[in-house]
This record gives sequence, C-alpha cells and structure tokens, in this order.
Amino acid sequence: MFLIYCPHCEEHREEEEFHAKGQAHIARPLDPDNCTDEEWAQFLYFRDNPRGLHHELWVHASGCRKFFNITRDTQSYEIKETYKVGEQPSVTADKSA
Repeated sequence: MFLIYCPHCEEHREEEEFHAKGQAHIARPLDPDNCTDEEWAQFLYFRDNPRGLHHELWVHASGCRKFFNITRDTQSYEIKETYKVGEQPSVTADKSA
C-alpha cells in the first residue's frame, strides 16, 4: 500500500484517495483577454516533464477534496514533501544534490 500525506487532513491516506492534476506553480496570465494564441496555448497545454524532482498539483478526491502540492521524484516515484497551495516547496532540484 502506498500512502500520501494530506497537509489539510494532517494524516497519511491510501493513494487511491488522491488524483494528480498536473504541474504545480503554473501562473495564469494577468490579462488573458489580451494574450496571443501562442501565449494562451503555452499556459493551457505546455508543461515540464522532468526526470527527477517535479512539483505537482494533487487533490484529495475521496477525502477533504482540497488541492495541495507534492514534490515527487519522477524516477523513483518517491514523494519528498507535500505542502498547501500558495506555499513554496522546501525541496528543490538545487537542494537535492
């Protein structure tokens, strides 16, 4: 069984209760009505796909239903940390070396 820590519930729960929602820390354009098609497509569709540490947005779908971020190693699937949306990660690629 694989457990994920929910920073809102403050407990470890089974992986089946969670859903990954993509890359974390994606800033929405300040003025979407005046974006070019290229800028809007960049925001909507293009994401990083790194080998190693990656910051991801997840939701506790079968629990509190709140969103949070996970720092995960994409090679080993090891979760380094979880933290609430709006907070910054304490584990980054620079600090993991």
